[in-house]
This record gives sequence, structure tokens and C-alpha cells, in this order.
Amino acid sequence: MCGIAGIYAYSSSQEVDQAELSRINDAMTPRGPDGSGQWHSEHSPIGLAHRRLAIIDPTTTGAQPMRDVEHDLTITYNGEIYNYKELQRYLASKGYHVRTGSDTEVLLGLYAVDGEAMTERLRGMYAFAIWDEKRKRLFAARDPHGIKPFYFSNDRGVLRFASSIKALLAGGAVSRQLDPAGQVGFLLLGYVPDPFTIRAAIEALPAGHTLTVELGGEPDIRRFFDIADLLRKQHDAAPVALEERRARLREAMDDTIAHHLVADVPVGFFLSAGVDSTTLIALAAMTGHEHLKTVTLGFDIYRGTDRDERGLAEAVAKAYGTEHQSIEIGQAEFAGERDRLLHAMDQPSVDGTNTYFVSRAAVSAGLKTTISGTGGDEFLQGYPSFTTIPKVVRTVGRLPGAAIAGGMMRRVAGPLISRMTSPKYASLFELGTNTGDAYLLRRGLYLPWELPSVLDPDIVRVGWERLNLRARLRDDAADISTLEGQVAALEMNWYMRGQLLRDADWAGMAHSLEIRVPLVDRVLLASLADIVAGPTRLTKLDLASLPDQRMPDAIRHRKKTGFHVPVRDWLMAESDGPTERKTRGWARFLLDHVDA
Repeated sequence: MCGIAGIYAYSSSQEVDQAELSRINDAMTPRGPDGSGQWHSEHSPIGLAHRRLAIIDPTTTGAQPMRDVEHDLTITYNGEIYNYKELQRYLASKGYHVRTGSDTEVLLGLYAVDGEAMTERLRGMYAFAIWDEKRKRLFAARDPHGIKPFYFSNDRGVLRFASSIKALLAGGAVSRQLDPAGQVGFLLLGYVPDPFTIRAAIEALPAGHTLTVELGGEPDIRRFFDIADLLRKQHDAAPVALEERRARLREAMDDTIAHHLVADVPVGFFLSAGVDSTTLIALAAMTGHEHLKTVTLGFDIYRGTDRDERGLAEAVAKAYGTEHQSIEIGQAEFAGERDRLLHAMDQPSVDGTNTYFVSRAAVSAGLKTTISGTGGDEFLQGYPSFTTIPKVVRTVGRLPGAAIAGGMMRRVAGPLISRMTSPKYASLFELGTNTGDAYLLRRGLYLPWELPSVLDPDIVRVGWERLNLRARLRDDAADISTLEGQVAALEMNWYMRGQLLRDADWAGMAHSLEIRVPLVDRVLLASLADIVAGPTRLTKLDLASLPDQRMPDAIRHRKKTGFHVPVRDWLMAESDGPTERKTRGWARFLLDHVDA
């Protein structure tokens, strides 16, 4: 897990500013404290840089940027390719000689053998850029789920890219102006949705996309994987019997865990009192992995309440014999860490504080990489949205003219309803007729009609038009045969990608910790897609059936409760804290402190 950067003057007469590239790279030091490298072409206006966190092949042979002299290729890469050993054998069959034990070299070899089609063979989390000197071509790619970030700025014939937005800004050549679409998207969703960022001059390469640019040409962005497309292809899916469903889930889970435990350093686990993380630990132990390390986070304000997960987590650790550490934090510790947390955040997010602190605890326990249960709720229908959204759509959607009448009612009665109860009730009929709109209603932090009261109306108008949010949500849900499958596509494409995975990246990297997510895996999803999108529901009960009898019954039968973080209460106690309570107050505080 690392930080990558590069500057390519593909259609400009200017030279690559090596000092600027160094500043970008230095700004990512926490992402890669184990090494730093920089490379510049002697014949082309391009430079690549890298910060290294050594997980696979931690020797100097894995250092980057890495060169393939024979094919005149150079790579800077962030991530883990979990099937790299299988790919080494594939390359050997094609006559490509692998010199090191690193997955980085495998990427170079795949490009040399398969070209841009290489992404079809990759299993893992990654963002990389390969310079092809013979073709004067830069080829970049981001993994199918967007686990690893790739940000870029394209200005007057110069492409700059990096693993963080603040690193690009640290170079000194990229504008800091805020993006209206980024601001509006954040207030609507609690995170900035790709491809927008909080900065107008910086974009995110979307998940499952490649970027190619040749000397004298223009950047070409293409999609190679899409979750919604995968689920659309299951339109003829048949019901799957309980026994077969659970057998397939067990096989897929064992496979993804085995791949995600591949490392040359110890791999730990984040352990909550939930089914997802407990099942991952249980299956790892059941398949022969020993000396597992686990870490749990608790808050002093919740001590002794049902929001304190440490007791159940410690019971799991005892049952499976893990080396366990429980960490407790309070308001004073949060206050002392607040400024560092805000700087690490890269761009605003209403979540991620818990991951920041549990990552710090994992590093203090001697870990460089951990396993997280993120992703289970999205394909196992663990969120309330899988029940509430289909219920709303089935009810409101059958009412003729509901959206038009609802819009008129909201414009008249919206302010009054907002003073009496949740403003979402004012938009129930307006946004309740299709899955995309109902998802915005369910997940929205603010609703679109509320934004002019909290943000400049001109910014709202421009941002809302560029964001095109309702159309994009509808498109992601379109032509998936079941409403539950539509919700799964939206949860994976939006909340999981934009919030959970991005938070895991910045919060872990703030402490030089790699966070792996076995439940967010291309092969896992493909093997179960017909159940996820089809008429049979794959649920947390199926997942909870997989561990052996050592799994505590209190967890096996535990209902989804969510992970509670008292950060908003702590901020309220500070003199410069938000004046509005709950998540909205935290969001407005973050937007006000975006340059922290």
C-alpha cells in the first residue's frame, strides 16, 4: 500500500518540474514510510514518483518506480494484486521472465503481454500508472470497486496525478478553488461522489476505469468493469435453494479470505461485535490460520451500554484464540487529534473517525495491514434500505402522478413539515416512485430543495446541474430485475465506494496502515451475482450460518445496529464546534474547515 504520483506534459512544451513532483510525493509520506523513489524519462516529458509501504516482497527488489528495461516500461503502483502468484505462472507460460517476488513486476509483465486488456486478469485493489516509452503512452487504471484512489488534474496539456488531493495541491501548480458539484454532492450524501472532488481542478478516475494518454493526444477514459452491469446480466436468474446458497457463499468466502491473507508481513483484523468481521475471523481460524491479531475500538461515553462493542468482541477473540487489543478513546483524546484527523481526511466525509482511531490502535499493536468487514451489508442486504426502499417504491410507485403531485406538495408544505418532523417526509411522494430517487430520499443528508438555505444559491444551482445526481442514480438502478438488486447496485456504487472505501483509505493511510476488504472483491461478487440480483435473498443469516459453534450466539443472532461514534457530541462541546446537531452539524463543520 503506497502513494503514487506523476506529471506528464503530453501536449505542452513545458518541462516536467522535478521539484513539484517531489513536493507532491513528500506530501504522501504517511502513505509510504518504507521508501521513496522518483524517475524521469530522458526522452519524454514525464516523471513518476512513489512512496512505499512494503507488504509483498518488502526487500529492495520491490522498490518503485519499477522499470522493465527490455520492454522500456516504468510503473508506479499502489495496492495489492492478490492473484499475483497465479499471474506469475501465466506470464511464465507466455515467455515473460519474472525477476522479483513482487506483484508490481506482475503488472509490468501483464502490460507487456496483454496490453490494456490486462485489467481483466487482475484481482485486488489497485491504482497504477505505466509509462510505455516506445509508444509515448501513459496507461493508468483503478480497481473495479474503487478501493484505491487515483486523482488527477488535466490543465493546458499537462496531466498530474496522485493518490491524494492534498498532495496534488502541495505541488503548487493546481488551483485550490472549490467545486460547486463537490460541495453540493457532499451536503447531499455526506461524501463527495466520483468523479467530482471538493476541488474544481481535480477529478477522480472512476472505479473500474482506465486512463490512456499519448504524446500530442488527449486523455481517453474507458470503463472496464461496472457493478450495475454485472447485476443487470442476471435478469434470468432462478431461485437458489437454501443449502446451495449457503454452500456457494462458504466457497466464495473461503476463497476471498485465502487471497486476502497473502502477505509477507502479519495481517490483523478489525473486530467489531458484528457478523461480518466475526465471520471473517472465524473462517480464517477454521481454515488453519493461526496467531491471528484483532483490534476493537470503544468510546468512554458508551462504556457499559449496548453501544459498547468491546465485550462481545472480546468474547469472539477468546473463542478463536486471537491476540486481542481493545482501545478506548474519549473527548480529550479526540480533541488532541482533531486537527491531524481533519488534515488526513483529504476531502470532507461525515464518517471515517472510527476507522482513523482503530487504525492508529492497529499500528500501535505492531500491524502494517488489517482485514476489515466493510462490504458485507451491501451484498448481504444488511442495511434498512433493502427493506424501506422497495416498500416505498412498491407503495408510492403505483400511485398515478405521485411524483408531480408530490413536488407541488413539497413546495407548499416543505418548510412547515421540516419544522415539525424530518424534512424527508415532505419529499416522500416526489422521490418515492423509483429506486434511484428513493435511494436519495433514504441516504440523503440534505435534500436538494433544502440546499439554498445552507449554501449560496448560485453554487447550489451550478453544482446540482453538474452533479446530475438523480439521473445517475436512476441509471445505476435501471434494468436490474429486482428492487433489492437495484438497491444493492446503488449501495455498492455509491455509499460503499464514496464513503466506506474512501474513508478506509485515508484513515488507514494516515497511520501507514493498509486496510484489506475481502467482502469487496470482484471474484466474490461475480460468483454470487445471480443471487444478489435475483429472486433469492442472500442475507446476514446466511453469513452467520458459516462459522462453527465457537461463534457466540449473541453475535450469530445479533440484529444490525450500526457503529456509533460520538464525534458530533464531542464537537458540540468545543467552542468552534457546529451549531447544528447530529450529522448535518458535522457536515457543515467539515465544509467550513475544508482547508484544515
